[in-house]
Amino acid sequence: MCKVTVVIPNYNGIRFLRECLDAVLAQASGTPEYEVTVIDNGSTDGSLELLQESYPQVHVEALPENTGFCHAVNVGLKLSSAPYVILLNNDTKVKDEFIKNLCYAIESKPEAFSVSAKMLMWDRPELLDDAGDRYCVFGWAYARGKGKPAAQYNAPCEIFAACAGAAIYRKSILDEIGCFDEQHFAYLEDLDLGYRARIHGYRSYYEPGAEVIHYGSASSGSRYNVWKTSLASANSVYVVGKNMPLLQWLWNLPFLIPGFLLKFLFFCKKGMGKAYIKGIGKGLARLFTPAGRSKKVRFHMKHLKNYLAIQGQLYLNVFRFLKKY
Repeated sequence: MCKVTVVIPNYNGIRFLRECLDAVLAQASGTPEYEVTVIDNGSTDGSLELLQESYPQVHVEALPENTGFCHAVNVGLKLSSAPYVILLNNDTKVKDEFIKNLCYAIESKPEAFSVSAKMLMWDRPELLDDAGDRYCVFGWAYARGKGKPAAQYNAPCEIFAACAGAAIYRKSILDEIGCFDEQHFAYLEDLDLGYRARIHGYRSYYEPGAEVIHYGSASSGSRYNVWKTSLASANSVYVVGKNMPLLQWLWNLPFLIPGFLLKFLFFCKKGMGKAYIKGIGKGLARLFTPAGRSKKVRFHMKHLKNYLAIQGQLYLNVFRFLKKY
């Protein structure tokens, strides 16, 4: 049996697929046995034809339409029988020890749920794109080290959540706590999953030895656009509402209100304030739908110490954000 399954969701990503797959299939000697699965989300750009003609060793699961990132990766997770699963964006190019180093990192930490890779910017690979994700009391999620010299982030460390663009997950914990919440469709789903794991007492880490070059925003088209802004703002409210017990939510309200207000002003400057507000409304409404209520993480006293540890992280990550660490 393979030790790890590499799951790559794809939606009209033909311009990235060949480089992505060639790198994944050319891992260094000593890499644990692995398999590669591409979940195609209804692509119409010739992606399926490329996969069928050039990559017979890759398992392809073709979905009839674009069901979103969360559903696509959940399909891949359920197909895997390996103890570990690596999620990898299609707009990436991994280094040759990527899989080996991620596997070693997660195996060496029994409490680890996930390990995030060192993601480098495609056009400037000396700079970081992501070194693990943080979450703070203002309701902001941010990529650790984004835009900073990659050489400054060569030490492994604990993070709040792994970026699902390039990370390894322990399958047994996914079976315990559930996979990605498909109410997200895309954006912040990895933060939500990492948050849920922390509630259950598991941890996420960053491994600098697993390097990957990342193009970024390949599916949405740009870093900031109306669709992405609306979806991300809806999900930011949803993350708070589903993961925080009522008392914690009220405790953090004096920070969350100014946090969301500052984000609104930020997007107003970009001409997308209306999209941001609409997204907030959608996120709040989603919390009260039957599907949203079913995803609410129920409070259990046995997890109290984990909630307190999370609250400490929410405070600490404000200072880390200000220090840009």
